[in-house]
Amino acid sequence: MIDAALPLSRPAATRSDPVLDRLKGLHPKVIDLSLDRVRRLLAALDHPERKLPPVVHVAGTNGKGSTVAFLRAMLEAAGHRVHVYTSPHLVRFHERIRLAGRLIDDDHLAALLEECEVANAGHPITFFEVTTVAAFLAFSRVPADVVLLETGLGGRLDATNVVDKPAVTAVTRISYDHRQFLGESLLEIGSEKAGIFKPHVPVVLAPQPEADALKVLKLRANAIAAPIQSWSVEERPDGFRFESAKRKLDLPMPGLAGVHQITNAGVAIACLDHLPLAVDDDAVRRGLATVEWPGRLQRLTRGPLAEGLPPGWELWLDGGHNDSAGEVLARQAVDWSRGQPNDGQPNEGSGGGPALPLLLIYGMLSSKDPFEFLGPLAPFTHALRAVAIPGEEASFTAEESCETAKLCGIRDHGAADSVDAALADLVAGRRTPARVLICGSLYLAGSVLADNG
Repeated sequence: MIDAALPLSRPAATRSDPVLDRLKGLHPKVIDLSLDRVRRLLAALDHPERKLPPVVHVAGTNGKGSTVAFLRAMLEAAGHRVHVYTSPHLVRFHERIRLAGRLIDDDHLAALLEECEVANAGHPITFFEVTTVAAFLAFSRVPADVVLLETGLGGRLDATNVVDKPAVTAVTRISYDHRQFLGESLLEIGSEKAGIFKPHVPVVLAPQPEADALKVLKLRANAIAAPIQSWSVEERPDGFRFESAKRKLDLPMPGLAGVHQITNAGVAIACLDHLPLAVDDDAVRRGLATVEWPGRLQRLTRGPLAEGLPPGWELWLDGGHNDSAGEVLARQAVDWSRGQPNDGQPNEGSGGGPALPLLLIYGMLSSKDPFEFLGPLAPFTHALRAVAIPGEEASFTAEESCETAKLCGIRDHGAADSVDAALADLVAGRRTPARVLICGSLYLAGSVLADNG
C-alpha cells in the first residue's frame, strides 16, 4: 500500500538496494515452498513472530491485497496503529512493509535486512522468506494494535504461515494461478490456501464461484474446528448492504473501482468482527471512502501518459493476470458499455461519461495462461496493442501476445515497442474518444506507475 503523497516514480539508489540484491542470491530458486528455512531463521532471531499484536492472515488468488487495503483503511479510520505486509511491490520494495501506518524507512529496512543476513549465516533461503522474516522482526519492535498479513503464494507452505494463533484468517476468491506450485485443480489449490487455518481460529470465506474450492475450504475448517463466519453482501443501486451476526449496514460503493470490490470489502468487514479492537460503523464508512490500492483498476489522470491524451479519453490500469481477473475486467467492460462507471467514486475521476470503445494495451508473463485472461475480455475489446513487459525476461514478446489476441478473436491487434508507443498508435487510429486499459501483469502496472508517477 502506498502513501498518497508518495510519488510512484523510479527511485534513486538506496542503502537497502545492495542488501536486497545479495539476498536474492541466497537460494538457487525464486520459489521453493517450505517453512523449515523460515523457522530456522526466526529461531536464530529469538522468534519475532511470537511477539506480534493480533494478526489477520489473508490468503486467496484474487482480491487478497484489496481486502487488506480495506482492513487497513477501516482500522486506521478507527484510530488504530496498523502494521501491513503485502507482496509483490509495484515500484519500490518498501511498499511491502508498513509500520504503524507508514512505509518503512530505507535505513531501517537496510538495517533489518542486514541483521537477517547475518543471522542466516549464509544458509540457503529464498528472497521472499528472508524478507518476510525481516518484516516480522520490524513488526515485533514497533508498537501497533494489529498486523495485516497477506500470503505471498498459496498458504500452507507460504513463509507467512508461521503465526500459530492469528486472531482471524480469511480466504478471498480462489482461481487458477501458480499451478506448477499449487496444483492443477481447484481442490488442490484450495487445499493449499486452507493451510493458513488454525484450530479454533475464526475463518472468513469469500463466496467461491466454483463448488470444489468452497468444498475443500469448509472441509479443512471443520476438520480443525475453525469456525466459519456467516456474512453476506448485497449489491444495491446506490451501494451495498452488509450483514453478519454483529453488523447490518447500508454502505456506499467502495472507493476502489469495480463491483467485485463489494465482496472484498465484505470480507474485510467480516474480519473486523473478530478482532479485539473497536471499529465502529462510521469508521467502516470512512475506510470505504478513503481506501487506496494502486494498480488495481486504477484510473490514471496524472503523468505523461494520461496528460498526453486528447480530450474525452480515459486511461485505466490493472495488474490482474489470471482467469478471475479477466472475468472481473469483462464485467467492468459490460458496466462501462452501459455508461455505468462502477469506479467507487475515487479521487482519480469518475469515469462515468458516455460508453466509450475499449482499447487494450496488454503484456503478460510467460508463466501465465494468456487465453484464460484475455478470452473473457476479447468480446468487449475494439483494439489491442501488445507490449513486452520492460525488464522482464519471462515476458511474452509483443508478437506472441498479438498471436494470442488473434486467436481470441480480437481483429485489430498489433505489436508496439513500449506502452507510450502503443498508446500513441491507438490514439492515432481513432477520431473519437475511447477508454484505454493497460492490463495483463502487475509487473507491467508497476512499470507504468514508475514511469508516470
